[in-house]
Amino acid sequence: MSRTIIEIKARTNQPDKIRETLKNLGADFRGIDHQIDTYFKVTSGRLKLREGNIENHLIYYQRPDQAGPKQSDVILLPTGPNSPIKAILTQSMGVLAVVDKHREIYFIDNVKFHIDQVVNLGSFMEIEAITNNDELTRDQLLAQCEHYKKLLEVTDSDLLEKSYSDMVLSQSTPID
Repeated sequence: MSRTIIEIKARTNQPDKIRETLKNLGADFRGIDHQIDTYFKVTSGRLKLREGNIENHLIYYQRPDQAGPKQSDVILLPTGPNSPIKAILTQSMGVLAVVDKHREIYFIDNVKFHIDQVVNLGSFMEIEAITNNDELTRDQLLAQCEHYKKLLEVTDSDLLEKSYSDMVLSQSTPID
């Protein structure tokens, strides 16, 4: 399944405030997922296996490293618990990084929100405006991200340009 996502990733020290705002907006809480994301060595883009109690996918994506809204072009392959795909990819490609996080998942229509607690990195939040089959334009997705960024009081100084895997590799983010 291919999809386009416009996303914002930010540091937060106010997950309770974000949680309360999402509740007041009527967001659909999907649960808390303990996710282990294993990133594999690839020549372009990023390839990760997400293993969780809610979400399990092999995910390939290309996304620029930049603060603020950024476009990700994503291909998802659903996987199941105990899939042999991790062993195959580990042996054939090698592991680049592993990200261990607890993720709260919320939805408002096509917009997905995450409140993340990432081991050794701290607290973060993400806004992902998602389209399948190009039903929404890039500008519409961007407008949704900006709208929720404002409602959730995310400042430009909170925005991150790097992925969790990049931060794990460099350990450039202090532990909260």
